[in-house]
Amino acid sequence: EVQLVQTGGGSVSAGGSLTLSCRLTGSEYNSFCMAWFRQAPGKEREGLASFDEKGMSSYSDSIKGRFTISKDRTKNTLYLQMNSLKPEDTAIYYCAADLWVQCTWSRADFATWGQGTQVTVSS
Repeated sequence: EVQLVQTGGGSVSAGGSLTLSCRLTGSEYNSFCMAWFRQAPGKEREGLASFDEKGMSSYSDSIKGRFTISKDRTKNTLYLQMNSLKPEDTAIYYCAADLWVQCTWSRADFATWGQGTQVTVSS
């Protein structure tokens, strides 16, 4: 069974940085499309970035230039490096994985999700 276990997150002041991690277990890591999403209170889940099996990444305009998605194949782990954080980045962040060939963050029907981790940015 494929599972995603998230670590990282927490509280930071505006302008600070945080790194989120998402470890995939139960299957061949390099075959998956993986992505990061977030959900702020009272808002819909928002796609942020994706990383495909070929190492190609894609970002939503809302975080482009501030956040970086990457993965360590040896650790079966996906990362989201978040810099220049703003109060509006406050949300629960989720990683997701699926076997899509057309990897994208623009759809939310991934088969497997992490447990979520809180990120709080204070002004």
